[in-house]
Amino acid sequence: KDSTSTEFSIEGSCCQETVCGLKCPEETPPPAKMFGKAVIASILFFVTVGFASIFVIKGKSENYFVAGRSLPLWVIIATLASQSIDSNALLGCVTLSYKYHFWDGAVLPIGLGCSLILNAVFIARHINLDRALTLPDVFAKRYGKLVEAMVSCCTITSFLCLLAGNLVGTGAVLAYLLTITPTGAIWMSAVLVFAYTVAGGLYSVAYTDVLQAAVGWLGCMTLAFYSIKNEKITAPPPSIGFPSYKYPDDTTCEMYDGVPCENDVTACCYNTDKWCPSDNKCFYDNGAYPFGDQSHFTDQMTNAYSLTPFPNAVVFNWANIFVLAFGNLAALDFQARCMASKTAKIATIGCAIAGCLTFIVGIPFAYLGSITRVYYGPDSARASFETDSCHIGLGLPTCARWLPDQDGFLKYLTNEVPSFLGTWCLIGIVASSMSTCDGAILAMGTVFSHNILRNAGYFFPYISQDFIEEENLITVARIISVPFTIASAVIATLYRSSHSLGATGYLLIVAFDIVLASVVVPLFGCFYTKKPSSLAAFCSIVTGILARVILEFTLPKDGYLLMPFDGHEFLDYGAAASTA
Repeated sequence: KDSTSTEFSIEGSCCQETVCGLKCPEETPPPAKMFGKAVIASILFFVTVGFASIFVIKGKSENYFVAGRSLPLWVIIATLASQSIDSNALLGCVTLSYKYHFWDGAVLPIGLGCSLILNAVFIARHINLDRALTLPDVFAKRYGKLVEAMVSCCTITSFLCLLAGNLVGTGAVLAYLLTITPTGAIWMSAVLVFAYTVAGGLYSVAYTDVLQAAVGWLGCMTLAFYSIKNEKITAPPPSIGFPSYKYPDDTTCEMYDGVPCENDVTACCYNTDKWCPSDNKCFYDNGAYPFGDQSHFTDQMTNAYSLTPFPNAVVFNWANIFVLAFGNLAALDFQARCMASKTAKIATIGCAIAGCLTFIVGIPFAYLGSITRVYYGPDSARASFETDSCHIGLGLPTCARWLPDQDGFLKYLTNEVPSFLGTWCLIGIVASSMSTCDGAILAMGTVFSHNILRNAGYFFPYISQDFIEEENLITVARIISVPFTIASAVIATLYRSSHSLGATGYLLIVAFDIVLASVVVPLFGCFYTKKPSSLAAFCSIVTGILARVILEFTLPKDGYLLMPFDGHEFLDYGAAASTA
């Protein structure tokens, strides 16, 4: 094989050692069985509570879909925050901050929290006073049946991606803890959440959300603040290097008692006599952080070069905040809880408080990315590198690209923190994911049965107008939830955590980018125009959908979207490196 091939290695060695001279990554021990048992027990408990609520709905569609419009403030806060703080916002947040940096992950809870606050300011009270059963009903009153059907299709498509992202998160946890395939874990998650959601409707969703919020928020917050306070090293320090490694400045040289380099006595190099006197007593790393890392860079969201020598996707991060902040205004689950509130005031206050809770719980989680990099990052003993990669800025002809461990954070929870806290946080991640999965399943089944099938006779005269009635609406909603759950599980298996796009975070952005492009503008038109125009709404949705679809399949996802700033970190990234 060619020396740069990832298949080239010597027996007992590995590619990065043979080609680049870097030590083979150390194996991490598998998680203890008690982690998996605890998570499974918590899932079964939530499922039991969800099934119990079937006795509350009493066959009434208003009870099933909007919980009888009876939910008090504390339940509204818990359910709204639970929908916001899911595995996309938690596991996706820490995964992105681990792979890239703090703000790359923090933008997820920031965007979601901003959305709830914007909803409190502009939309929530109007939604509650409208007395609608679903969000597309709001459009139907102003724009007619055609726009109602279009909005229904757009929001269902959005929630297929949202549900898939959360199934990826739950599946990643179960696959790692139970040592089963990611695909099997995703389907297991889908079946369990589907079962109790279709049983009790929004009552089961609401009251399991309260339990999941209590467990999830506390567990995740406790772990985050414990790690931030107690970890002695919260970000990788300047690299100590390896034999012949050259230090970038005098400060780092003095830190590690460097010595003059053999080939250049004016430069300072790794002290082999002190740090590596023998093969059995050798302390070194991969030289990945010449100047060290930080838990966060205060100027990452304003300075494109704050992460040099690595690229900083500053424009993309601001775009993510915008997409989540405004796209979530058309989220079926958010607005369903506003409809289920006792009063418009409760809906408004609930959104505002839930948005603040999203900040409080989600943002500290992004700090765990840098802590995870200490144990499983590019300068750790477990680091893996792509041999066929280079970096001009770092002067590396091979093994320049670090390959993040897709289970890095899960390994941190099961190996580096107290077992109780690790277990609690794992249960919290699964609980937060389930709380959004159930809401997404319910929302899709509700909208399709109520807003599409119930109106089928309007578009197809040969279908009876009473095809769907009050008596069979709940049954139809339950049945139709099956194919939607299956479709989301299929998407999740295609974009699972090992996918190059990042799965949870990627699917979350796509979900609300869809409705931002199509539904959000007509939604504001419902309440902030004197005469809502059906034609204007139709044109807005069609042009938004066309633009979104064209850009999805024409823009390459290979690094070009980092924007063409000057500097090697931007010019030599992804596919652009081969054409520069």
